[in-house]
Amino acid sequence: MSKFIKGQDRSQGTLFPERLDDYVEDDNPVRVIDVFIDDLDISGLGFKAEPAATGRPGYHPKTMLKLYVYGYLNRVQSSRRLEVEAQRNIELMWLTGRLAPDFKTIADFRKDNPEAIRLVCREFVMLCKKLNLLSEKLVAIDGSKFKAVNSRDKNFTRAKMKRRLRDVESAIERYLAQLDQADRTEPAPDDARTLQDKVARLREEMARLKKLEVRMLEAPDQQLSLTDPDSRSMNSRGTGMVGYNVQSAVDSKHHLIIAHQVSNVGSDRSQLSSLAKQAKAILDVEQLDVVADRGYYNGDEIRACEQNGINAYLPKPRTSPNRAKGQFDRAAFRYVAKDDEYECPAGERLIYRFTRTEAGKEIRRYWTSACTSCAIKAQCTDGDYRRVSRWVHADALERAQARLDRRPDLMQTRRSTVEHPFGTIKAWMGSTHFQTKTIPKVSTEMSLLVLAYNMKRAINLLGTRNIIETIAA
Repeated sequence: MSKFIKGQDRSQGTLFPERLDDYVEDDNPVRVIDVFIDDLDISGLGFKAEPAATGRPGYHPKTMLKLYVYGYLNRVQSSRRLEVEAQRNIELMWLTGRLAPDFKTIADFRKDNPEAIRLVCREFVMLCKKLNLLSEKLVAIDGSKFKAVNSRDKNFTRAKMKRRLRDVESAIERYLAQLDQADRTEPAPDDARTLQDKVARLREEMARLKKLEVRMLEAPDQQLSLTDPDSRSMNSRGTGMVGYNVQSAVDSKHHLIIAHQVSNVGSDRSQLSSLAKQAKAILDVEQLDVVADRGYYNGDEIRACEQNGINAYLPKPRTSPNRAKGQFDRAAFRYVAKDDEYECPAGERLIYRFTRTEAGKEIRRYWTSACTSCAIKAQCTDGDYRRVSRWVHADALERAQARLDRRPDLMQTRRSTVEHPFGTIKAWMGSTHFQTKTIPKVSTEMSLLVLAYNMKRAINLLGTRNIIETIAA
């Protein structure tokens, strides 16, 4: 053993005990957490900063916030695990001054301060802006599905309920057939009693499912989750995962998350403008370019972005039923703005006929009387006439398409920008994903994850000391 490095004797005393500060290096990320939170005006964020007049004093909100930010920065999201870490982790002892709250106190802090924690996340984005880490020109928007604390077996949709009821009914019929066969056998077999018990349990399950079906049909979206009532079945790559749709707006310069929101709507179709406006407000710019994939394509959303000084870049979905039949799709008809007419592939003009309202939108209808004698009619329509519809605000969509045609490289930029943060955060979370239930609590947890991601990203880019000096300036 003499050739190996030897440790110190456990029973050896020291004349001058070492300080906790000696164990934490000057460039340790925990020092950024300490300085950033100490610099916050938490009373203006909504934390309860005044202690109660009577009873045992509570922990300062800054202490609890430091504990949580450290936990999410180091992949420790559970309140029970944070309780253990506070008692043995040197960095946490340094950060909290050797305070070790119990898990219930830790969990209650996250539950009781949802809006304040989300504002802390925003404050760090403002610090990143001060550090010149944001481009303030181009933002990429995307959504990703995150697992909720709700298994697929405890989530019910109309299709799932129909399938489960059918399975139970078929099982009951099968066991009843076996019982009929057993009744015709003398003497009765020993498993007859077992079959009767199985039928009884299945009938109880049928009654339970019928009650759940009533609750499910009463829900606005006709979906029911038993463990986390706000979670919904998401069609994520065909898995039917039960969870939430997390939206994020990511800056193109250093892939920092500027804004985010949590939704239980599986589609991205109506999410674009609200997140883009959040990003624009945080960046405080006159004009902002936003790029998203075709899952966000929605006329109202694109127009809302344009009205708020946001230039949206996103491709149009290619889902034409005419193209599937081998006929001309809508793109083959050119709109002539000065005449308010469409020109068809045969060179004929489709003139305006009337306007009607469809799904709350004003739609203008166009067609030509020349269809009946057209030589290429079979390539165009199966009906008497080929009619073309146009939304009254379709010019906003045409401007969006023209912008994308001028900068097609932005779609590659979008992929390399917005998908990086989601991949990193999901790797941190592991297989369990969220620890909390319902949208308000999940939103709070997502804010802590975004704050941890942005903080680690900023530290990697600038270093601990530069960030601390900027905060102290």
